[in-house]
Amino acid sequence: MILNPHEMSQRDRYKLTTGAIVPRPIAWVSTVDRDGNLNVAPYSFFTCVSTDPLILMFAPQSPAAGQQKDTYYNVLETGEFVINIVNEETAAAMSKTAALLERGVSEFDYAGLTPAPSQAINVPRVAEAPVAFECTLQQVITFNNMQPGGGAAVFGLVQHIYIRDDVYDAEKKYVLLDKLQPIGRLSGNGYAHINDIFELERG
Repeated sequence: MILNPHEMSQRDRYKLTTGAIVPRPIAWVSTVDRDGNLNVAPYSFFTCVSTDPLILMFAPQSPAAGQQKDTYYNVLETGEFVINIVNEETAAAMSKTAALLERGVSEFDYAGLTPAPSQAINVPRVAEAPVAFECTLQQVITFNNMQPGGGAAVFGLVQHIYIRDDVYDAEKKYVLLDKLQPIGRLSGNGYAHINDIFELERG
């Protein structure tokens, strides 16, 4: 079957893309607005784009015409954000923070999460998250922003990394996946455990 994306509705393109590009890592992004209100929300359009310098990217999509996510506005206002990594232990709380709350209402409070001070920026990390990347805004690229299905690619320079001691082998510089227990985003309400791993020789 050959499909022409230009002949598909935005909704159908979204369903196909989120069903085929799986599993996706989840950026649990904490931000602060100019009045000091805390926000945290999950985004599965997320990846690392460079390790020298260390640059991470997440892409919030416009929920409706003329709108963007609070995360987007907060990042533009302050130039700072934290990308927290979601694991099995924090999955339920992460899902709760996806709720559509009024601007200025804290998902930290709504989901019973603990804000922990960051080292290099003024935005707190999620204390319950096993890994957190403190970022300063480097660039935003918009694509049909403020229209349904459109959005923005937000690039952040990592200034500091928090990683829980039990999920990191400091001697070998390895993240211990069996301790981290990350999850991946699927389509709809689906998520995947990352616990069935195999290795292949390169080349």
